[in-house]
Amino acid sequence: MSSTLAIAERNVPRYTSYPTAPHFSAKIGPEIYAAWLDALPAEATLSLYIHVPFCTDLCYYCGCHTRAVRKREPIDAYAERVIDEIKLFERLRGRKVKHLHWGGGTPSILGPHWLETISAKLQALFDFSELKEHAIELDPRKVDAELARALHVMGVTRASLGVQDVSPEVQKLIGREQPFDLVERAAAMLREAGIANLNVDLMYGLPGQTVREVAKSAELAASLGAQRMALFGYAHVPWFKTHQRLMKAELLPGLSERLEQAQVAAETLQGLGYQVIGLDHFALPDDELAVAARERRLRRNFQGYTTDEADALIGLGASSIGKLPQGFIQNAPDIGGHARAVQAGKFPIVKGLELADDDRLRASIIERLMCDLALDLDAFADGETGEARFAKELETLQPLAEVGLITIEGPRITVTDLGRPYIRIAAAAFDAYLPATQKRHSIAV
Repeated sequence: MSSTLAIAERNVPRYTSYPTAPHFSAKIGPEIYAAWLDALPAEATLSLYIHVPFCTDLCYYCGCHTRAVRKREPIDAYAERVIDEIKLFERLRGRKVKHLHWGGGTPSILGPHWLETISAKLQALFDFSELKEHAIELDPRKVDAELARALHVMGVTRASLGVQDVSPEVQKLIGREQPFDLVERAAAMLREAGIANLNVDLMYGLPGQTVREVAKSAELAASLGAQRMALFGYAHVPWFKTHQRLMKAELLPGLSERLEQAQVAAETLQGLGYQVIGLDHFALPDDELAVAARERRLRRNFQGYTTDEADALIGLGASSIGKLPQGFIQNAPDIGGHARAVQAGKFPIVKGLELADDDRLRASIIERLMCDLALDLDAFADGETGEARFAKELETLQPLAEVGLITIEGPRITVTDLGRPYIRIAAAAFDAYLPATQKRHSIAV
């Protein structure tokens, strides 16, 4: 046990992309982005992400790019800038959109008017005839019947509710008080409005949490009948997110407690009929996410595990990250910088990364390992044997094999049931950038 705990203490990325965001640079700007967009083939499909960096209150545990606002003026101004940003994509008029995702922050803070207006602008510019999913992240405390109806009108097909933990004591410690009956009402209103597909987000490793409370949260969350669940480990990074200092660090569970909480929550959800997906997602067996996992066509992007197979991801709003075949791009993280660029008629890109062939190769390896928990390196060796091409990486993985977290049989790597919480560490063996930025990341488990 002590050897696995030492492994779990490593700091590694979440691998929602590769290379990861700390490696983006200012060498990639608006002009390069425009050229990349112009080079997109006419048949290329799109995925859209809209970031709304506002909440009415800031939860202490939050690691998102957001800020608390109580006045309408900055929200209205931001919505107008997003509409202006959409107009910059006239060169992509008529392109097919497969997925649309609203994140934050709390996207619903825009209100029905702006949500519907922005959605209408997007649908006027792009072709939504083959849209597979229109999803939005919601704070259950901010859901009412009017919002639910507006979401249905604008075509939302999936809503994600942030539950985190149902214990009133834990909720006080993390600045997120929401009685569970409030969450139940939010789910009921969404379903009554015609939004049948629900996700629920849970967390472990929060201050004051115990195994019992995590298990109870999983049980109650499952009672909502959500098709998908996500179980995230709290990342304590107060040097990066200073508001996390509002929580009592001495009440954070230790590493062995975190592992036990994750295991019990996973066992609880599986016992209630959910299939475990990758590192931290769960889905009912007939849900498309579970089907994709079984068929080994699951994908991973900035929203986590997904069925999104679009050729390009277009990010809108402050801090949004996009991906084109040529590489990654990120919008200005500050609202002012984003607004100034858009008002000047420029893409608000401040950094990015052009992909090299080795980046693409390693991104594919990491994604398949994170999604399938298995890998045949011969498929990535380009004429060599997997054992020869990735000898250094296989050597790095040996300590994980020695304690039963993975098995290595020639070029084939398989993550064991015991090793599932450690997938990020296995993936890190293929990360050529990691040694320079390891301390920037949260612990692996």
